[in-house]
Amino acid sequence: MSHEIELKLTLPKKALAALRKHPLLAEAPREGRTCTLENTYYDTPELELRERRMAVRTRKAGSRWLQTVKCAAESVGGLSARPEWEQPYVNASFDFSAVDRDDVRERLETYHPRLVPVFTTQFRRETVVLTPRPGTRVLAMIDSGTIEAGERSAALCELELELVDGDPRDLYAIALQLAETLPLTPENVSKAERGYRLYSNLALRPAKARPSRLSAELSPVDAFRLIAFDCLALWQANESGARESDDPEFIHQLRVALRRLRSALRLFGPALPDDFTRRWSDGLKEAADGLGAARDLDVMLAEVLSPVAESGLADEATQRLIAMAVDRRDREKTAARAQLLAASHGRQMLALAADLYALESDSLVKSAQLSTFARLQLSQLRKRARKRYSAAGDLQAEKLHELRVALKRLRYGIEFLLPLLPQKATVRYANALADAQETLGYLNDEAVARRRLRDWAGKDPELRSAAAFVAGWHAPRIARLRRNVLPGLEALLWGKAPWSR
Repeated sequence: MSHEIELKLTLPKKALAALRKHPLLAEAPREGRTCTLENTYYDTPELELRERRMAVRTRKAGSRWLQTVKCAAESVGGLSARPEWEQPYVNASFDFSAVDRDDVRERLETYHPRLVPVFTTQFRRETVVLTPRPGTRVLAMIDSGTIEAGERSAALCELELELVDGDPRDLYAIALQLAETLPLTPENVSKAERGYRLYSNLALRPAKARPSRLSAELSPVDAFRLIAFDCLALWQANESGARESDDPEFIHQLRVALRRLRSALRLFGPALPDDFTRRWSDGLKEAADGLGAARDLDVMLAEVLSPVAESGLADEATQRLIAMAVDRRDREKTAARAQLLAASHGRQMLALAADLYALESDSLVKSAQLSTFARLQLSQLRKRARKRYSAAGDLQAEKLHELRVALKRLRYGIEFLLPLLPQKATVRYANALADAQETLGYLNDEAVARRRLRDWAGKDPELRSAAAFVAGWHAPRIARLRRNVLPGLEALLWGKAPWSR
């Protein structure tokens, strides 16, 4: 058995020529000849190997046939490490006797009689050897071709950096050097997973934050690293979807990933190097810039304008305002996708992953108990929310928005630290925060929409009347929510906190 450690990067096909000409690759010695690899992936009709996160593949390279078995890999920041068994594929017959993990071998033997081909990959592979420093050897493999399942196919264009000797951080150093001039993006989804998705004809779906995986024995810095890698995976998954799909939920979940990352930076700030926190607070804000307008206009259409349109009371001028919103939303979505296709986001993801791997905790806080750290930090977040609550007593829209942001940061902190806290009471508390946050979100969306519609209307009397009509349509609900939102928060912000029990 071997362990394959690789960093997978995707790039547009039109960037292949520039990749090949990059001095780092163009001047490197070649490993073998350029070849076409034909791969067939097998599974049972019920896709039981996929369910077990295993893969069985045959590969034809020239006149040679190989059989490969792979098991699940945890991929973070595009970097993955997985157990792998490779051997000759003889007489078109599988042989699993060389698999030296009993549980894997026995399962494969059970499935063997029912294995059938489910999809294929065919690509041209060019390989060069990189030796950036003594003791480091990396295979850089450029793969360009297709994935096919039945009559469906998808393009494949990747650069894989496979570590032969050295430290995994060397892979990021190489990738960052290439990404200075090339649109490379780290990729967590394997060729096999893409093939299964194609075989099952499954559309790419927006990814949502997964439950926290913290455990009490971690140091604060190790806990932050784990959370940050989960947020980075969320960022990567939704960025890939946003580049391929018009579904606005991809952009929304991408922004959620960036907000969660920034919240984690604030939460764990006392345990992190100051320069790291400053650098990434600014960097993540920059990554989010330009993506908000499209999402905000989607929300305005869904929450503010569509209910008015569906009421049947919208006149011609109101319909004109709605048409303006649709046009501007579409233009912002085009601009957002253009931003995502730029190289900068890929470089930021790679740089963040590299910094996370290199991050070391200060000796004074490394031994601090994570549970104690968690309680102190959540208490600080609640104190800040109390200040925002007190400042919002006049119900001004901007102050209510600041309160909403404070509640969101408190909720994210609770979600990050939940495995260390009393589960039932804390979940109830977080759900109540989410309800209040949703109410404040609606109030903010309506206030932003009101200002935006007024600006669009300008001096046109009909459009100004339409903007006033939309505001008036929502006014009764707005008044009711504004009256009730602060009293409903008093028990949450001044009652006994579940993490203090």
